[in-house]
Amino acid sequence: MSRPGAWWGRKSTPAKVETYTRWSFHLIALIEFVVVCGPVIEHVRPRQAALLLVMTAVHSLGCAVTASRALDWLRGQRERPLRTLWAFGAGTAAVAVVALLVVEHAPGGKDVDGAAGAVFAVVTAFGTGVIALGVGGRRRVFLTVAGFALGAGTVCLLLGRPVAVALVVALVVLACGGFSAFTSLFSVWLLTAVYELDEARETRARLAVAEERLRFGRDLHDVMGRNLAVIALKSELAVQLARRERPEAVTEMIEVQRLAHEAQREVREVVRGYREADLSGELAGAQGVLTAAGIDCTVTGPVTGLPSPVQSALGWVVREAATNVLRHGDARRCAMALTVDEGRVVLTVENDGVPQGGGSGGGSGGALGGGSGLVGLRERLAEIGGTLRAGPLDEGSFLLTVEVPLPSHSGEAHPALHTFSPVSEATP
Repeated sequence: MSRPGAWWGRKSTPAKVETYTRWSFHLIALIEFVVVCGPVIEHVRPRQAALLLVMTAVHSLGCAVTASRALDWLRGQRERPLRTLWAFGAGTAAVAVVALLVVEHAPGGKDVDGAAGAVFAVVTAFGTGVIALGVGGRRRVFLTVAGFALGAGTVCLLLGRPVAVALVVALVVLACGGFSAFTSLFSVWLLTAVYELDEARETRARLAVAEERLRFGRDLHDVMGRNLAVIALKSELAVQLARRERPEAVTEMIEVQRLAHEAQREVREVVRGYREADLSGELAGAQGVLTAAGIDCTVTGPVTGLPSPVQSALGWVVREAATNVLRHGDARRCAMALTVDEGRVVLTVENDGVPQGGGSGGGSGGALGGGSGLVGLRERLAEIGGTLRAGPLDEGSFLLTVEVPLPSHSGEAHPALHTFSPVSEATP
């Protein structure tokens, strides 16, 4: 069975913010009805109170529906809900006018006027804020708020209120409606910013991969370009000499064979250099990338003085773990620690933000949890007698542990090991 709240833990950060924003609008609609209930039930006669409460309840429901559809439109998930916006705007105006009519005609004195005025103000302010979500553009939002304020003042004048009262009502609607609209649009702006930041992080990861591919392709081109050009020229020369039955053709082909072997050797060196990872550089790069992504990353332990095969294998573990912390889960912290004990080097990578009840979905588990990442690392570690363990811990954490034995001849080098020092300029 999944733990309570597991559905929330499986969501990405942008999805969590979107859920929070959407339900905030729904809660605001409920607050609208609750705020109106008290003064209406206490000061208005049952018939008028029932009318106002029913209309307010319908308006609150319309708030929730309209806000949800407008948010879908802003997220690009549907077309602009024009009919819903027009219907909700007409309903807001109708409830506001009925509230003013109650003030005008229902008996009861100032208490009734205050209750009906509260309905008028609350409905107008909340309605304006929700409609602002769907109109699009600052100018249209301003015109919408100003239109409600002007309409409120005009209705007051038509009901025989003094000009000063109508002006005050218009200003109150303008201020309350403007604040509600600003709050609604600011919430959507924050949601959009979160999605854009998440997309930027994914783009950065893809660019890092693309840059590494370009580097490898450039190095391979530099190595192979000259050799292949010479091989092509000498092969053409050998063909011409062979057609003329000249003995120099054999010499040229021997040279072609030598160049081919040389090119093969150089390619192997390029690939070997590409596959070897420097532990210190990988730790510095991982810390820099994770910190830039807003993840508190700490690195402790000695990194120099280790044998080259051990450094290369651990460097690849660090690279894979850091990549998966970025791509999976919702980590806020990551701790990398190296220890040397009894002829073994132990590397641990622990991060939080793993979805509840799962290991394959987050943190340094990610691709490690069951994809090719874990298999490839274990194969690389097996060559030097190393082991790897990875799995989720309690409370949404993920721990990856790697143990690598040190060669017997390197035992005297332990005192010379140096502790990792972060380099702010380091890049992955």
